[in-house]
Amino acid sequence: MTETATTVDALDVLIVGAGISGIGAAHYLTTQLPGTSFAILEGRDRMGGTWNLFKYPGIRSDSDLHTFGFAFKPWTDKQSIADASRILDYLQEAIDEDGIGDKIRYQHKVISANWSSAECRWTVDVERGDTGETTQIKARWLFSGAGYYNYDEGYTPEFEGRDRFTGQVIHPQHWPEDLDYAGKKVVVIGSGATAVTLLPAMADKADHVTMLQRTPSYILPLPKHDPVANIGRAVLGDERGYALARWKNILQQRVLFEACQRFPKTARRVIRGVNKKLLPEGFDVDTHFNPPYNPWDQRLCAVPDGDLFRTIRQGKASVVTDRIKTFTEKGILLESGQELEADIIVTATGLNLQLFGGVKLNLDGEPIAINESIVYRGFMLSGIPNFALAIGYTNSSWTLKVGLLCEHFVRLLAYMDARGYPAVRPIADSTMETRPLLDFGAGYVQRSIDWLPRQGVSEPWSMSMSYYKDRRSFAMDVADPNLEFTKQLPAADVQEKADAVSA
Repeated sequence: MTETATTVDALDVLIVGAGISGIGAAHYLTTQLPGTSFAILEGRDRMGGTWNLFKYPGIRSDSDLHTFGFAFKPWTDKQSIADASRILDYLQEAIDEDGIGDKIRYQHKVISANWSSAECRWTVDVERGDTGETTQIKARWLFSGAGYYNYDEGYTPEFEGRDRFTGQVIHPQHWPEDLDYAGKKVVVIGSGATAVTLLPAMADKADHVTMLQRTPSYILPLPKHDPVANIGRAVLGDERGYALARWKNILQQRVLFEACQRFPKTARRVIRGVNKKLLPEGFDVDTHFNPPYNPWDQRLCAVPDGDLFRTIRQGKASVVTDRIKTFTEKGILLESGQELEADIIVTATGLNLQLFGGVKLNLDGEPIAINESIVYRGFMLSGIPNFALAIGYTNSSWTLKVGLLCEHFVRLLAYMDARGYPAVRPIADSTMETRPLLDFGAGYVQRSIDWLPRQGVSEPWSMSMSYYKDRRSFAMDVADPNLEFTKQLPAADVQEKADAVSA
C-alpha cells in the first residue's frame, strides 16, 4: 500500500456508505441544500450496501418496499417483498434521478476521522482499494450511512468438531457464487431472516434442506404482491398510489407491533394459529414454532406468500429444534442423539454489530469512547461535534426513520449556515439515567451492548422506535437547548488556535 497524506478535498458533508441511508442523505442535500458540497465514500466497487454485499440464494427484503423505499421515490414494481436485484435497480434509479452518481467514490474505505476544534473540521483518512493509496479529505460534517453491521465478518459460534466435517461450511455473508448444491443435503443453522429465506430458495435444487434451530422465531406470511398498492397505483397513479400503500403499511406495522406488546398472549395464539394452518397435519408446532419470548421482543420474520411453510408441506424441507453436540464427518450430532447428515452446512448464525463501518473517531487527536456517548434524537452523539449517523427501526422498515432524520439533518445544516455557526454538538447531563442503545433481545445486539452508545429515558435522548412519535420529534425546531452551537471565530483566532493545537 502506498502511504500518502494528501488532502484531496474540502467538503461541507462527507457521507460514509452508498447504501440506502447514504443515498437518502444525498437526495435531501441535493434537493434542499443544493449549494452544499458533498461526496459519498463507498468501500466496495458498487453501490447498494447490504443488497450488493449478500449473494446467498433468495436474498430479499423482510419489509415491504412501500415503507422500505424512500418517501420521495415511489416503488413501482409489483413485488412488495422484493428480491435484492430489484432493490438495487431501484437504488440506481434514485441515484440517476438525482444526478448524484458522480458524487460517489467507489473503493474509498474510511479508516479514521479526527475532529479539529481549531479548524471546526473533520480530517478523514481514506484507503483507496483501487490504487492502494491513503489520502485525506476535510469536511465540515461527517454523516455515517454505514448502518450497524460488520460487513467484513459475520458471527459464527465455535462448533466442536468442525474440522472433522468433510463437506462445506459456509456463512451467508461469504456465499461462493459458484456453489453447487443441486441434489445435496443442506443443513442451515439458524432461525432468523436469513435462514427462513434460504430454506425455500434452496429446496428446489437441493435433495433436502433442514433448518436446525436452537430457539424458534416468530414467523408470519406476508403477501409478495400487495393488492392495495398495485390497484392504488393503477387507479391513482404512481405517486398517490404509492403514498396510499405507504401509509396503509405504516399503520399496519404499528398496529401489529402495539398489539404484540400490549396483548402478548393473544398475539402468540394468533401467530400459532396461522402457523398451524399453513403447516402439515400433525406438525409439532409447539416445538418448532413456539419461541420462549413474547412476540416482538425480537424481530418477527416475514415469509412472502408463506413460501417457507409451503416448502415444508411439500416435504422438501424440515425443521429440527435441538442443540449441537458436535460436528461429525457426515454432518451434525445433536444433544438428543440424532445425527443430521449433510453435504453442506450453512451457518446462518447472525451478524456482528459495528457502528460507523469500523471508523475510528478522534477528537483533537484523542480517541472518542463511543460507549460513553448518549444518542441525541437517534442521529447524533453527545459531545461529538458535526457528526450524524443513520440508524433505522428494528420494529419496522429501516428507511422510515432514515428519511425523517435526513430531513432534520438538512434543516440543522441550513439553520447553522444562516447564522454562521461552524459547529454543533449535543450536551448531555452527566447525571442522566441511561439504558442500552437498542432495547432488543436479539443475540447480535446482546453480544455488542457494552461498546455501543447509550440512550436516555426521555426525549430527546431516547432512541424512539415509533414513526409517529419521530414525525413529531423531528418536526420540532432544530434550535434545541440540548445543542451547543459554536460561534464563528475571526480568522486570526482560528489561526492562533490551530497553532496552539499543532504545538
